[in-house]
Amino acid sequence: MNNPSSGSAGPAKLGIIAGGGQFPLLVAQAAGEQGRETVVVAHKGESRPELTRSADQCLWIRLGQLQKMLDFFRRHEVRECVFAGTITKTRMFRDVWPDLRALELWRRIDIRQDDAILRALADLLTEEGIKVVASTLYLDKLLFPQGILSHCRPTDGQIEDVRFGWRIAQAIGSLDIGQCVVVRDRAVLAVEAIEGTDQAIARGGELAGEKAVVVKVKKPNQDFRFDLPAIGPQTIAGMIAVKAAVLAVEAGQALLFDPEETLKAADRAGIVILGVAETVTGDLQYLRLS
Repeated sequence: MNNPSSGSAGPAKLGIIAGGGQFPLLVAQAAGEQGRETVVVAHKGESRPELTRSADQCLWIRLGQLQKMLDFFRRHEVRECVFAGTITKTRMFRDVWPDLRALELWRRIDIRQDDAILRALADLLTEEGIKVVASTLYLDKLLFPQGILSHCRPTDGQIEDVRFGWRIAQAIGSLDIGQCVVVRDRAVLAVEAIEGTDQAIARGGELAGEKAVVVKVKKPNQDFRFDLPAIGPQTIAGMIAVKAAVLAVEAGQALLFDPEETLKAADRAGIVILGVAETVTGDLQYLRLS
């Protein structure tokens, strides 16, 4: 795979635009190990408090306070930054504090979906002299591996569901709707939208009753700078709650957090975990084990 996260170390300071979850902490730690000073903009109500201790410099803002972020990066002479972590997407309707700069950016966006918003913000940062680089910078080890990762192996019927769900997930991804679908017996039970993967699994799993198959892929033309699919223990906990049976994730194009804990939880519950790759002919490969 041609991984856009590889390359030179870049400028000494790394800006981190932090959302929720552990990913911003991991990015800050990895950057520090590479000798880079971390300048973090954390979001109130989303980012973890530990970021204050992990970062060399840290500013807490509310979602929409764009000028404060730009001024902070400019003051600390940041020339390179990453997006790391999640923002609860439904907050855009109820908990945003937009300043004049954010309102100006918002008016420039015709379609207010994930990619359009993030690309517009990345373009603005570029205009300000700040290069946005891949979120996997220094963290290639987090990329989801290919193969059957669980002790349980998929049945032929489950593989057919994965193939079916894969095409549906690619279709909704091409429309920038979401990255995950829940299926059973080649019927679509739920597609991820603004509510996120966990809620999509809950809805689809409840409709399935049990044995749902969850498929999560990158969007076509996925930008490695932001919004990569991510899987971790919380994903497995959600699947256990609805007695889901299979999780298939696009290998090399998604993040796997806490792999040991994640796979142990899946094995205890009898859940199949697949890292799947698509060939140039459109076939799906997941068997890379002896």
